[in-house]
Amino acid sequence: MGLAASEFGRSPLQSQNAAMELRELIISGAFEAGERLLEVQLAERLGVSRTPLRTALAQLEQEGLVERKSTTGYVVRQFTFNEVIDAIEVRGVLEGTAARLAAERGISDHGRAELAAILERLDEAIGDRPEDMDLDRYVEANAAFHEMILVLSQSAVVRREVERAVRLPFASPNAFLERQREVAAFRRSIGTGQIHHRAVADAIWRREGARAEAVMREHARLARTNLEYVMTRDRSLMRTVPGLSLVVT
Repeated sequence: MGLAASEFGRSPLQSQNAAMELRELIISGAFEAGERLLEVQLAERLGVSRTPLRTALAQLEQEGLVERKSTTGYVVRQFTFNEVIDAIEVRGVLEGTAARLAAERGISDHGRAELAAILERLDEAIGDRPEDMDLDRYVEANAAFHEMILVLSQSAVVRREVERAVRLPFASPNAFLERQREVAAFRRSIGTGQIHHRAVADAIWRREGARAEAVMREHARLARTNLEYVMTRDRSLMRTVPGLSLVVT
């Protein structure tokens, strides 16, 4: 009885760890888009039995990274260019809604101070010159800004839907930041993004819901601009942006 309970207790943790590791493998390009995931080999690679592996695969199916074929089992999902664009668009709509709700519902002095502190961290991370930029710090502060907008919206529903939308790695706010230092077009988008951050914050402080929503949606479109650069100008960058290896053209 004790052994069975112990095994039962470990199984969910094994499934979570397997899902995390498999997710990283997929978005890093370890598997080709459309590649079949063989359970025996995959279980051995991840160091788990097939039961927690199947639970992990089911979780990634819900996230949209794999899909189940009736005849071949699970395969790595393929995405079209338009599907990537749509994922970014959905995030923009949802985050725009969050910004509007934050403005319309009002924020506390504490919330205002927290948002202002994040903006300062973003400024400091960018620095005065391109070579001064602390990209790791910027990525952290950028994630904090987007999270803060969700907090200030006071909407569990919107938060849940945004979290669902950004499960696809190329739809997240930080999707294209990894190569920002190397690509001039990407570096320029950081400056534009910070202008957007401050404009959204200002609109929220002034209770201007429509403006906050419009700027936040425009902010999300920076990811679309960067995606179009990768797809049309420098496809060698596809392997450096998490998840874009799954896009087929």
